[in-house]
Amino acid sequence: MKVQDIIQYLERWAPLAIQEPYDNAGLIIGDKNDESSGGLITLDVTEAVIKEAVQHNCNLIIAHHPLIFNGIKKIGRSSWMDKCINLAIKHDINIYAVHTNLDNVLTGVNDKICDLIGLGERRILLPKPGTLAKLTVFVPPKNKHSLLEALFSSGAGDIGNYDHCTFEVSGLGSFRGNELSNPTLGKKGQTENVKEDRIEVILRKHDADQILKAMKNAHPYEEVAYYLTDLLNENQSYGSGMVGVLPKPLKTTDFFQHLKSVLKLQVIRHTEYCREVVSKVAVCGGSGSFLLEAAKKQNADVFITADFKYHEFFGADDRIIIADVGHYESEVWTKDLLHERLSKVFANFAFRLSRIDTNPIKYL
Repeated sequence: MKVQDIIQYLERWAPLAIQEPYDNAGLIIGDKNDESSGGLITLDVTEAVIKEAVQHNCNLIIAHHPLIFNGIKKIGRSSWMDKCINLAIKHDINIYAVHTNLDNVLTGVNDKICDLIGLGERRILLPKPGTLAKLTVFVPPKNKHSLLEALFSSGAGDIGNYDHCTFEVSGLGSFRGNELSNPTLGKKGQTENVKEDRIEVILRKHDADQILKAMKNAHPYEEVAYYLTDLLNENQSYGSGMVGVLPKPLKTTDFFQHLKSVLKLQVIRHTEYCREVVSKVAVCGGSGSFLLEAAKKQNADVFITADFKYHEFFGADDRIIIADVGHYESEVWTKDLLHERLSKVFANFAFRLSRIDTNPIKYL
């Protein structure tokens, strides 16, 4: 199996196009055409993790956090990152990061946290705008069904929990081909008026190239009449954080004990218990303070995330309980998520969970 085979699956699940602009997800070090001898799954890439990969003959490391986050101009041998880069290259280790693109997908990091807590009725906390487009194409009625099948098969027509979604209307189209044309209907140099169906489908913008290719291959016309329009609609399948509901409300003290248990926490930094009972819960793996207002708008009782600064805690304003569980503690479960999905899809390939505790923060 090639590294590219695994990358293709990861990027179908969590497309690079939905990562945040500041991020650096993707193949960080290596060659996608390498044969893969095994995969090691980790939250962070450290020297110890790379040595672990070498020990177990894993030439592919799949990490949540990118080893190289910002641009670098020099690679020495002194910093921890320098040492990691040199060690990975020395041992021909490929390093791939699936970061905010996995945060932003409906079945990603936050969904795993919801699983652990036991939340139902889940939805994206802050849906991502600017990821959808509408394709409008005109086709003769007799070719409509084959064209629609091609569009649906390539990823068009999905809206939330529904697929094969389309709008159609019939009308009259006209055209005239020049001397170089080869019209499917009518004759060159002669204006033709023909019945056509207008088809509209929603698509994810990052799928546009493959959908347009499928459309052109399935369309009978030499020149396909279509247009693609960007939409401002929020995409309910992509976005930051999640919000869900407990099977039954819990007393706040009981909920926090439950949270410590399922996330295996030593400590939780939190604001005052301004709610006696917890029912609706918002979550965001990693640094999620930017979602506080969204959590309040959803009337969540508790917002579980990490990396809140001192003054940001005041933003709870007795309207919500902020529960800062720690960055590592909120995202370490991403390893299990990746292992579960990859082991199921590539049943005959060896994926290992790293045994290295990469948390740089320790508690007394």
